[in-house]
Amino acid sequence: MKKLLLGAVVLGFMSACNSDNMSNQNENPANEDIASAGLTQRGCASEEVRQEALKNNAELRQKFNALEANTEKFAADLKMGKVLADGTVEIPVVVNVLYKTAAENVSDARIAEQIDVLNADYSGTNTDANKIPGEFQTVSAGDTKVKFRLVNTIRKATTKTSWATNDDMKKASKGGIDATSPANYLNIWVVSKMTSQGRTILGYATFPESAGLWNDGVAIAAPYFGKTGAASPYNLGRTATHEVGHYLNLRHIWGDANCGNDQVADTPTQTTANYGKPTYPLYNTCTGVQRSVMFMNYMDYVDDAAMFMFSAGQKSRVQSVVASTGARAGLRVY
Repeated sequence: MKKLLLGAVVLGFMSACNSDNMSNQNENPANEDIASAGLTQRGCASEEVRQEALKNNAELRQKFNALEANTEKFAADLKMGKVLADGTVEIPVVVNVLYKTAAENVSDARIAEQIDVLNADYSGTNTDANKIPGEFQTVSAGDTKVKFRLVNTIRKATTKTSWATNDDMKKASKGGIDATSPANYLNIWVVSKMTSQGRTILGYATFPESAGLWNDGVAIAAPYFGKTGAASPYNLGRTATHEVGHYLNLRHIWGDANCGNDQVADTPTQTTANYGKPTYPLYNTCTGVQRSVMFMNYMDYVDDAAMFMFSAGQKSRVQSVVASTGARAGLRVY
């Protein structure tokens, strides 16, 4: 079982990602080319952006530690039978669309489609939930008690063809769109495309220690937003599911390190990220223990069609931040 780590913030680089085409991986996997069907490999810069922010901001580090302490307390309370007082929390969503071409100006129907995907995935009613292997069905989250409701769409034409992960899309002064009351609304920015250090980025998010700050929210590249017209193999709306997971305090399932820690007890430790469409079981060996990893978890890097579950431990983390005492309690007030 993985232990929840508090206190000092460990700053480091993300480990190199290895191909999931192997039937077995070990603690020192070979450096192989990773091939994923479609235009690009999944890329998410959330943890990198977070670590940079934590490194440069002592106040943010303090909030990070407080967040983890509250999460641990909530998980302990849950074992004693304590649950959220009002059950499901409905999160209000504002979608900010920055576009140059008509294709980038995603339609209202596509936005509604994305909200439907979020609601299905976070309630455990997604049509592919029946693919969860028997081994993981007992720890499947089911309904996380979080729902999403679109309250506004803001559109703005731009001359920019690409955006970095420096939050410019969140600044009107930089040609972007300022967030709408970020303490009370989940802001999602949809942009033409994103890159970071030469890599294509599908999306990135702020974590709950940034709750209410001007840059709080999720950014997603238009080709990977929604389903209709989106780019395969990221055309089922799961990029938003993944990034909103970060927004609700979920980490990458491999802990962004070789056999790392995602702070969730019921997700098997794994060597690194998985890509493409792995076949279950996919064995890893960490700390001398070999077992199949939960590559179908929304917080891995597999193709949209290969991810279809959260774990019960992840559900606890999500609920802890939207609780009345949680970092994102402001989402209850709108």
